[in-house]
Amino acid sequence: MAEDVPEEVRAPYDPMPHGPAEVGVGPWEGPWPEGEEYDARLLAEGDRRNVVDRYRYWSMEAIVADLDTRRHGFHVAIENWKHDFNIGTIVRSANAFLAAEVHIVGNRRWNRRGAMVTDRYQHVHHHPTVEDLHAYLAAQDGGPVPLLGIDNLPGSAHLETMAIPERVCFLFGQEGPGLSEGARQACDGTFAIAQFGSTRSINASAAAAIAMHAWVRAHADLGDEAAWRG
Repeated sequence: MAEDVPEEVRAPYDPMPHGPAEVGVGPWEGPWPEGEEYDARLLAEGDRRNVVDRYRYWSMEAIVADLDTRRHGFHVAIENWKHDFNIGTIVRSANAFLAAEVHIVGNRRWNRRGAMVTDRYQHVHHHPTVEDLHAYLAAQDGGPVPLLGIDNLPGSAHLETMAIPERVCFLFGQEGPGLSEGARQACDGTFAIAQFGSTRSINASAAAAIAMHAWVRAHADLGDEAAWRG
């Protein structure tokens, strides 16, 4: 799990743009429900966290345990050389799309503000180099997990037409320079997102969300009990 970080360095909860101004639910009314998943403090004081209704009043440990029974087959990795503010936002998207794991490559400390506390529900691992990440993925149960980088390089496959593997790790570089040379060499392949305007690239966190959603479209169970709108 992610390292504990003092609350004061985190961004405040961002309320949804619709619905009541007060987020979440108040103290439980009536007899308390039975079950190990429930947190006594939340039942007594209310649950104002950024979680879907399915997990109201559940402890953080119980939520993580339930997520672990349903995690998807893709991993997300981000190079962290310049304390990129996009990293937290990518972690938040990884939580929303239920990534198996998130990997931080490079500096151990990373900018968590954009994660909006979702890193607490996501398995986050640190790797000093991309080579270390590649070795970790190669040793996974069930066989090696391919490492695919996103970069608009000559020879990169089109995300829109490529067959996305069910077991895969998407690797994203820093905002601006993109993947480092070492990362490009370590990747099993690269892909690019089609663009039609004048800019050379799109925001790193936006690219990550597009890639993760492409995996969801190809492989996720979209049944009523498997996906929800928050």
